[in-house]
Parts: sequence; C-alpha cells; structure tokens
Amino acid sequence: MPTIEPTTGLGLGLGHDSLRKAAPAPRLPRPDRFRLPRGLHAETGAATAEYAVATMAAVGFAGLLIVILRGDEVRGILTDLVRNALSVG
Repeated sequence: MPTIEPTTGLGLGLGHDSLRKAAPAPRLPRPDRFRLPRGLHAETGAATAEYAVATMAAVGFAGLLIVILRGDEVRGILTDLVRNALSVG
C-alpha cells in the first residue's frame, strides 16, 4: 500500500502551499444597499397589480359571456348559425 507523505500533498507532487485556504471571495454589495432613483418607489409592484386587475377583468368578462350564452335565445341563434354554415356545401 503506498504511503502518503505530508510534504507531497496527497501524493500528487503538490507541496504544503497548495493546501492553503483560497483567498476570500470579494464582498458584493447587499441588495438593501441598492437605491432606486427618486420617484420610482411608488411604482414598486405596479406590474403585479396590473396583472391582477387584468385577470379579474377577464374572469368577469368570461362570467358575463357564460350567462349570455346560456340563454335560450342566444342558443337558438348559434344553433341556426351552425346549421346554415354546415348546409352551404
């Protein structure tokens, strides 16, 4: 069984210098140190609010369409439209 000499660094021909700790990573600024230009703080989260409003409007519109399309008169109009479209050929 081969022996590992402490001066060769695990038998790879590396000395003690290679076993030293690496230099510390440079310090990066923390996220709370970033400052937005004046006046932009009021718009934080505006895109999320706009998506929420648009989604709620779409849900309301879909509900209105369901109520309208379930009516007997509209169902008759759509049925006649489909029959006419299929009988043209």
